[in-house]
Amino acid sequence: MKNVQSAYELQNAEQVISEHDDFTPDRYRHFFSLFPAKARRVLDIGCNTGTGGVVLKSLNSKLVITGLDCVERRLAALPAQYSNKIYGLSTDIPADDQSFDVVVGGEFLEHLYPGDVDRTLCEMQRVLAIGGRLLLTTPNPFYLKNRLSHKTIYGVSHLTQHFPKTLALRMMMHGFSNVRTCGTGRVSKYIGRHIPILSLYGSYLAYGDKY
Repeated sequence: MKNVQSAYELQNAEQVISEHDDFTPDRYRHFFSLFPAKARRVLDIGCNTGTGGVVLKSLNSKLVITGLDCVERRLAALPAQYSNKIYGLSTDIPADDQSFDVVVGGEFLEHLYPGDVDRTLCEMQRVLAIGGRLLLTTPNPFYLKNRLSHKTIYGVSHLTQHFPKTLALRMMMHGFSNVRTCGTGRVSKYIGRHIPILSLYGSYLAYGDKY
């Protein structure tokens, strides 16, 4: 496990651009708009340097936010909006069953090795309270702009890609109900999030409930 965590940390630390992603505030505002009404306990997986938690806390000061990341120096930089921080992996979350009302993962899932995707979804389901919600964004393999320019999602820290229907099915196989997808990413600022042609979006959001 330690060797796997070290590999993840090295790979993700190389993607410095993620620490300065100017779309992060918009992504987390979108997350918040889909939170269950009474949600208070939030797990931010792949929290990076905490820009997302700052946004969430500004929208609801009563939220208790826990950040999980495999890059230790990013956790050290987390702002006071995070009540708790976890240095570790999403495949083995050190939290009790049903500890959180919401689990979010912004542009996170693609950073996992293939064999760790289902382990992570299993852990997310385990730590969510009944009635809780999982919200994930990930790059869209069908993104038309990338396909026309022959660009790939894969890179030094992008280890998997996730097709919308397949991810939705995986979530349902792990017990999530009412699973939905919609467009997100920078283009959503201009065309909104609900155009049914997902290939127009660089990323998409998949979300579902535990009940």
